[in-house]
Amino acid sequence: MKNILLAASGLSPQVITEALYALWHQGRPISRLEIITTRTGKERILAGLFSPMDGKLLAFMQEFGIPENDIEFGPHLIHVLKDETGNELDDIITPKDNKILLQTCIDLAYQLTSDPDSAVFFLVAGGRKTMTSCLTLAAQIYGRPQDRIYHVLVTPEFEQCRDFWYPPKISKNIAVRNNNGIEYVINTKYAKIELISIPFISIRKHLDPKMLSHPISPSELSDLAIYDKEPAIILHLSNATISYHNKILHMFPIHMAIYAFFVQQKVKCKNTHTCKYCTDCFLDKEAIFSKEDEIKEIYLKIKQNIDFSIPKNLDEENFLSYRSKINKIISQKFGQANANYLIIDTIGKRLTTRYGIRMDKSYITILK
Repeated sequence: MKNILLAASGLSPQVITEALYALWHQGRPISRLEIITTRTGKERILAGLFSPMDGKLLAFMQEFGIPENDIEFGPHLIHVLKDETGNELDDIITPKDNKILLQTCIDLAYQLTSDPDSAVFFLVAGGRKTMTSCLTLAAQIYGRPQDRIYHVLVTPEFEQCRDFWYPPKISKNIAVRNNNGIEYVINTKYAKIELISIPFISIRKHLDPKMLSHPISPSELSDLAIYDKEPAIILHLSNATISYHNKILHMFPIHMAIYAFFVQQKVKCKNTHTCKYCTDCFLDKEAIFSKEDEIKEIYLKIKQNIDFSIPKNLDEENFLSYRSKINKIISQKFGQANANYLIIDTIGKRLTTRYGIRMDKSYITILK
């Protein structure tokens, strides 16, 4: 039976050689290595593991007498997360990113566990916590009696050292840093790697046979799992409020009018590709001031229900002041982590600055 290592990896691919080292010493050699990662993770993996000059994976195999052909590996087995248009993800931040990650983990788990003559070792020691959670979930869906979930524990002194990939046969001194960032030298003979087998409950035998004919999709998974709905932002123009993550922000009418104007630009954008990184709807100041009538129209709709005086015409000074106040109250109410997608953001330098909202328009609702 061949052993396949399916690893989640972030910016520290050292966990892969550490796991290979531990598995080899336990008499469980790997015959195939597959990795799930992001674009930045791929760059680290190619530079660290597969470099033709000093790739650590080949160095590990040579040092411990493992024939090169014994482990199938290479760039073609690095699975980089991609959005619907084929763009590689730099990181896993949004709910959409997480869906892509989960589907990738499920697809690979389904594919690799379809071979009865293989055992799949799911390595959940690398990458963001969402990566390890999604890979664990995929193992619970498709895992068989021969499959395992593994985590790697490394002696703390070596855990964050970029120069440590596995304990070499001949120990050597390497530079590490303590918790205060102070560098010192330690010998690799003190490094210990523990491979922890994590017990898990597989639901594979309880799945409808139809679900074993193809990888489960998020819609099918919703019948099996409990998870939060996608966070959405709701603008209530009539009472000048914003609802997000079960929190309600009450705004001054002029603030609401300006914010709603930018949200409307996002909603009305005609692009046909992904909305995630798109800034086609961002406007420069000249374009914003030319659409001032649209902002006043929104304001007057709000003012029908709330008694406030007509604001002054927009100019550069008061627009920047309004934007600053809007962004401040949004950040205070919904938290800085969420604010990155909710505030009136900018792109470009001083003379070419454009303004807009980054949140995906599929998560936006505007109520009159």
